[in-house]
Formats: sequence, structure tokens, C-alpha cells
Amino acid sequence: MSSRLRNFIIGLLVLTLALSVVAQQRIGESGINEQTLKAHIRFLSDDLLEGRGTGARGGELAAKYIASQLEAMGAKGAGPNGSFFQPVSLVGVKADPKTVLTISGQQGNETFKFADDFVAFTGAQTEEVDVDADLVFVGYGINAPEQHWNDYKGDAADYRDKILVMLVNDPPATPAEPNLFGAKALTYYGRWTYKYEEGARRGAAGVILLHTDESAAYPWSVVRTSNGSWRFDIAREANDSTPFLKFRSWVTDDAAHRLMKLAGQDLEALRKQAATRDFRPVNLGLKAKLNLKSEVKRVAAPNVVGTLEGSDPKLRSEYVVYSAHWDHLGVGAPDKNGDTIYNGALDNASGVACVLAIAETIAKLRASQRPRRSSLFLFPTGEEQGLLGAEWYSQHPFVPLDKTAANVNLDSMNVLGPTNDFIPLGAERSTLKAVVEAVAKEKGLRVSPDARPEQGSFFRSDHFPFAKVGVPSISLKEGNDYVGHPKEWGEEQFKAYNTAHYHQPSDEMKDSWNYRGMIQEAEIALAIGRRIADAAEMPRFNPGDEFARKR
Repeated sequence: MSSRLRNFIIGLLVLTLALSVVAQQRIGESGINEQTLKAHIRFLSDDLLEGRGTGARGGELAAKYIASQLEAMGAKGAGPNGSFFQPVSLVGVKADPKTVLTISGQQGNETFKFADDFVAFTGAQTEEVDVDADLVFVGYGINAPEQHWNDYKGDAADYRDKILVMLVNDPPATPAEPNLFGAKALTYYGRWTYKYEEGARRGAAGVILLHTDESAAYPWSVVRTSNGSWRFDIAREANDSTPFLKFRSWVTDDAAHRLMKLAGQDLEALRKQAATRDFRPVNLGLKAKLNLKSEVKRVAAPNVVGTLEGSDPKLRSEYVVYSAHWDHLGVGAPDKNGDTIYNGALDNASGVACVLAIAETIAKLRASQRPRRSSLFLFPTGEEQGLLGAEWYSQHPFVPLDKTAANVNLDSMNVLGPTNDFIPLGAERSTLKAVVEAVAKEKGLRVSPDARPEQGSFFRSDHFPFAKVGVPSISLKEGNDYVGHPKEWGEEQFKAYNTAHYHQPSDEMKDSWNYRGMIQEAEIALAIGRRIADAAEMPRFNPGDEFARKR
């Protein structure tokens, strides 16, 4: 072999190897693999971490694990002095399960049993509250001027120090107003968080939400497990004037019917009245007594925050945020098998694993090949408690909001297999719509609308606090068109999970998971983030959107 030919072959091999390395480093060929995802999920959902409860030992272990993974791949801590942790000041309360709710009226009285009939927790952040107050039915408990809807007719004194009884969800659309309150889509007015907030603003002593599986979009077992153990709020400072409720409660549909019977009222008739603008609050002629004793603890549960620097000196002070909450429900009531650990493998060890894999992919790129803008990886605490960690970060950001380009959030990943479509919740509100459409075209996929708008998923994960402060945000979900399955298969699988495993100890890592779907979803998120990072301009909300002027 001549020296010229030998040199040519060697050069060709070197070039081939170099091209191979470059190909591996392209965002679209990320190298995210099943083994890495499995390893993260297996550890994070292990019984050792005791369900990653907020403010609990297992949660602290999870946060330290995530921080160590970020540090090992070369990310920098985003906090003061390079710390990966952002302590979130929280107060936790755990209601005494022996608590009873007694409701009395002219037709007698009834006692309701904790967990079986109702759940309750205090917003007073104290060990004991006594409530003895009149009950007022306020329909859906909504004041929405833009919808010309107000359930709080009458004098303000009609609600002060009362217990407000209200329906879950939004008023239903009508043939005359098919788009009333978003039609089938749940609005923020329908969320339990809004209803508690509005009741507090009215000076109420407490709020009782009337649960049905249909209106809440999940069974009573979810309410029971989500509210039967530790519940957290952001700690109030001494000078904090934010109103709060002495107690926040849900009751079962059966308990609601019994309650209304005591008042001589028909619940179904009241529901019909509440579905009209003419509805007026109904004083039920009932009194509720509750002595709510709680364990109380103050914690500084950490958000975990790391960064990787972008490649463009002109843009690297701006950041794309990838987020996934690390917390779950911790240790709680046993299921039928006696299992007390709520492992949260799908919700949301899977999302954490994928954001870590995205971070690792970017970290492995040479400096010149990285996204132009920098990347911030946020793992919030307290999502299951009401998006508390993300809310805290949005109010105390490590990167100024005007330098935060967008948020791409991952929560409960696709473990069923690849899909022909994906759902970017919230993209239609901003110029992110064009970004996700470009990624879909690049990958030969379709962008689908929210498959279950009645669940209000846009308001239920950590991208929402970012949207509230004006940062264009999406929460990425897999589509419903699964490769190799009939159209209805995906919905059947979702309903099976939502009924039997959502917020239950049975949300555990399973051998049956198909990681190809998870990898696909993670790579879509990565491609969206890359396009945002490399664009000449930061995304912006559409003119007229409710969040357009916040940032």
C-alpha cells in the first residue's frame, strides 16, 4: 500500500470518527438512552426515599442525588456561592385523623368521619383551630368579571367568618354560550386553588368543596391520599397580610347529599341553580363545628437549580429553563396491600430522569456546539402541595425574569411507547406555538390539542407559576396516537392509570414500561429548548393573553 493511499485511508477514518462524534452531539441525536433513565428512576422511586415527601428525609435524599448528578456532569449551581439548592420556606400541617366534622340544623345533626367522608387541613399554620360557623352555599364560588359571572351576590358580611360550600370545576357551557368558561376546558376559576383563594379573600372561616369524580377529574381516593397526610404552604412572614382560611376541606358526594338533606335542600336542584348567572347564595341554616388539631413543622425544602453556559457571548446571560418536580406524597395511608410508601415513579421520577438526561446531553457538547442561550435546570419541591417550589422560584428567581426566555416542563413521562403526535400544553398562548410546530415538522409528528381539557392540566404543573409572571411556558405531554395501537388505546391506558395508580402507592417502576416513548418525549423537549435557545429573539405571549404583560 502506498503512503499516499495509507494517509488517505487514515484521514478518511479520522474524518468519519469526527463526523460520528459531531452526529452524536447533535441535539436531534441526543444519546438519551433507556439505561440512564432507568437508573435515575430506579433510585428516585426506591422505598429508601420513602416517597420523596416534601420536608422529609427521603425528599432531602432526592434533592441531594439530583444536585450530585448535575455537579458530576459539569453543571454549575445557580444559587449563592455556587449552591445547587434554593431553600423554600414552608410550613407543614398534618391533621389529626380522629378529627370529626359535626353539622347541625333544625332537622338534626350528623357527624362526618375524616378520610371516609371528608378531609381538611388548616391554612392558619397553627396546631389547633376551632371553627363554629354558619354554612352558605355559593354555587361554584366564582367571581369572573370578564365572564359577567359573580356567585358572591349580596353584602360582604354574608361571607365573613362563614363556611362557604361550593362546587368543584367551572359552570357548564350552554347552547347559547358554547364557550362559557372555556367550554369543555377547565379554567383557573374551576381549580380548587382558586376557590380556596377566593374564599379567603371574602373573609370566610373555611371552604368545603363538594367532590365528584367527574367534576374533579379524579376519584375520591386521590383527594383522600393527597390531603390525608402532610400539607404544606409557603410560610407567612410576621407582616404578611395575605388572607387565609382556618380550614380547607373536601367532602364526598355521599356526604354532600347528607349535608344538604340536613338543610332541607336538594343537591341536584342547587347544582342546576348554580349553573346560571341568576344564582344567588343560599344560607343553608346549618352550623358546622370542627376542632382541628394538627402537627406542625417548619422546613426549608430545597429547589435544586443548576446551569450550563450557552455558546453565544451575546445571549448567554439569557436562559431556557427545563423543569421537573422531584417531590411526591411521601409516606401515607396504607393501600389494600398495606403499602404506605407513595413512590411516585411516573409522577415524577420519570420527569426528573428526563431533565437530567437533557442536561447531560447538553453538557457533553463542546462549548462551541452548545445552544446559544444558557440552560437552567430547575427541580422544584412542593409541586404536589400546590406548585409551591415553582411559585417560590418565580418570585425569587436566580435569573431575572426578563432574561428567562421560556420554560419547558416535564411531568409524568410517556411509558407506553412512541406516538405520532405530542401535546405542548400552553404553546398556543405565545410564539412558542411556531417553535413546537417547527419541531413537529422536523420529526415527522403532529401537534395535538390537549386531549383532556376538562382536567385543566395547564394549571396543574410547574410551568404555570412561570406563566403567571410572564415567562412563555409549556408542559410537554405525549399525544394519544400510539404507534401500533388503535386510537382509543391511549385513552384507555390513561383512565386505567388515573383510576388505579395516580397518587397511590402503586405508582411504582414497572418492567412493562416502554422507554422508547419516554426517550421520544425527552428529545422533543430538548429540540424545543434548542430552538428557543438559538432563536434571535426570546418568545413572547400573544397580545391580549392574560399573561402577556406580566414579565
